[in-house]
Amino acid sequence: MTTPLRSPSGSFLDTLLIAADEALRALSGAAVAARSNPAQSVPALPVTPGERKLSGRLMRVNHTGEICAQALYSGQSLVARDPGIRAALRTAAAEERDHLAWCRERIEDLGSRTSVLDPLWYAGSFAWGVASGLAGDRWSLGFLAETEDQVERHLQGHLDRLPPEDAASRAIVRQMRDDEAHHAAMGRELGGKELPAPVKAAMHAASRVMVETTYWL
Repeated sequence: MTTPLRSPSGSFLDTLLIAADEALRALSGAAVAARSNPAQSVPALPVTPGERKLSGRLMRVNHTGEICAQALYSGQSLVARDPGIRAALRTAAAEERDHLAWCRERIEDLGSRTSVLDPLWYAGSFAWGVASGLAGDRWSLGFLAETEDQVERHLQGHLDRLPPEDAASRAIVRQMRDDEAHHAAMGRELGGKELPAPVKAAMHAASRVMVETTYWL
């Protein structure tokens, strides 16, 4: 039987309230980074209006990806059985929260906006997180590792597309890519199972839908 995450008081209701608070913080823009924004140490070179639009759209996609990551980790933590795994998920979620805040800051700097579909993607990713967690901690960690592998490749693709002059956005994306690789390795080191090929394909397809719609919306 699944032993869900409980707060220090032992109340599952408290845990659900924590999950709700995490959702509100992620979607409202109240998330605050614990680490310095990588773009702070990089000269913000001017880019043309067309380049700003492209960077803004790509960073919007990345921001939505971090919305999904917050939801995924929240859902997995909610039903994780092993306290050590739950703690690791919480640590990774904190780093993803940094990404969320950095992306939002850069989107504002570029004069762009976040996606109107973020609440929808949060809900779907939270459901995926709970479902993978209920399957067992090892499957949950395998799902996490595969997700982060796909995100790492996606971010590398954005580094190839971002304007060379947009050093600030590129600095953020590089740090995000490195963190995602670390999270994927963590999932495997903690015993994550390799997912079946059809599951990986379904995850990739869902990711492509998110990327394509968020780029415009």
